[in-house]
Amino acid sequence: MTGSQDQSVAATETRLRAFEREAAGLRAKLHRYASRMVGSVIDGEDIVQEALAKGFVAIRNGDMPDKTEPWLFRIAHNAALDFLRKRARSRGCESEVELDTIADENSALDARIATEASLAELMQLPPAQRCAVVLKDVLGHSLEEIGDILETSDTAIKGALQRGRESLRKLAAAPRVAPPRPALDRQDMRRLGDYVAAFNARDFDGLRGLLAEDVKLELVNRLRADGKAYVGNYFGRYADETHWHFATGLVEGRPAILVTSPERPDGPPRYFILIDWENGRIAGIRDFLFADYVMDGLDYSSQP
Repeated sequence: MTGSQDQSVAATETRLRAFEREAAGLRAKLHRYASRMVGSVIDGEDIVQEALAKGFVAIRNGDMPDKTEPWLFRIAHNAALDFLRKRARSRGCESEVELDTIADENSALDARIATEASLAELMQLPPAQRCAVVLKDVLGHSLEEIGDILETSDTAIKGALQRGRESLRKLAAAPRVAPPRPALDRQDMRRLGDYVAAFNARDFDGLRGLLAEDVKLELVNRLRADGKAYVGNYFGRYADETHWHFATGLVEGRPAILVTSPERPDGPPRYFILIDWENGRIAGIRDFLFADYVMDGLDYSSQP
């Protein structure tokens, strides 16, 4: 490797480290946007991870944006639209993502309505309106910043913002109806209950015995690991801690573990964990301990 190549590699690594620092500071904000675009904190995290991965690849390949935030938001925005298109195709309803074109009046009422809107309510807006409302009224971006993210005109943004605000006002005035819950797999709920009971009893050896050989672990925003031998060490962290209490519940309609404080076991969860089962074994663990930003807007319920 020549001296100039050495310098190029060093410069790229410096840019990557700088991007990593900036991305860490933007992660919660990106998730707040992505989850409201797709109506799910879980899918929103997947979109954030995809956006960050694409950002790293682009910088490694020589791209260096003037402003990291609008550039990353643009990547996340496009990833969210791709996700919506794929979901619409799988449901046979392309119209879900027909994108219409995107009053610069900073209405405190509109901002409050948008901030308090549930993910389900925001999903009733077309994507362009949803994008404009979330960026302006929830995240506080200016029209100029939104234009940088969407690469579109102020006129288009104002139109989408006005229509989105009008729709949200109507939704806010209407009585709220709880969405129907999907049928739950009783066996999965029983297994999850047994897992929770073992965790609260600190029977970590018993839990390690339930791991599949090819089990996958994701400590969101921290690390990934594969294999029973490595993932078995995951329980050691919880064995050393005392400030948690596990309970069964539902997150976005799917079985989940809600983690609360032992002093307030019936209080609001601090984070949650998802478990995947295969042939009676634990095939996957997705733990949001290090990603408490996903709790913003979370649809959850406790189970007896």
